[in-house]
Amino acid sequence: MPASHPISRPASQGLTIGEVANRTGLAVSAIRFYETYGLVAPVKNGSGHRRYDRSDIRKLSFVMIAQELGVSLRDLGVLMQTLPKGRAPTRSDWTAMATEFRGDLEARIAKAERLRDTLDSCIGCGCLSLKNCALYNPDDQAAQAGPGPRRLIDPSP
Repeated sequence: MPASHPISRPASQGLTIGEVANRTGLAVSAIRFYETYGLVAPVKNGSGHRRYDRSDIRKLSFVMIAQELGVSLRDLGVLMQTLPKGRAPTRSDWTAMATEFRGDLEARIAKAERLRDTLDSCIGCGCLSLKNCALYNPDDQAAQAGPGPRRLIDPSP
């Protein structure tokens, strides 16, 4: 059945893993893998087959986008545990979860903006803690804050 057609079955029966895969574009194995992190929790029918709620499509879509932003599966698992079990999340449920996620997302945005704005100036500190950089890191002052692109990791020094 093409993914663009609605699935006609009583909501109580849920969606098969194949149907969820079709709707999300995820491989069945990826969906099972996400289950191990608590990102979705299907119920099993009398035959032992997984059945997913339609809201799991939205949850998995959120996971896919968050992963593209570099959010770890462990962090997503913790975050997704704030959503209700046994019913579709409401707008207020998503809002509460988004509030938890907002700070992390803002920090990621700020880091991406710093990268964008400093990319043409040698990435971060100008020399990645080499011994000398007269332009951005004279006398290798950034090395005192630690290794790596210090001005991207922590722009305050």
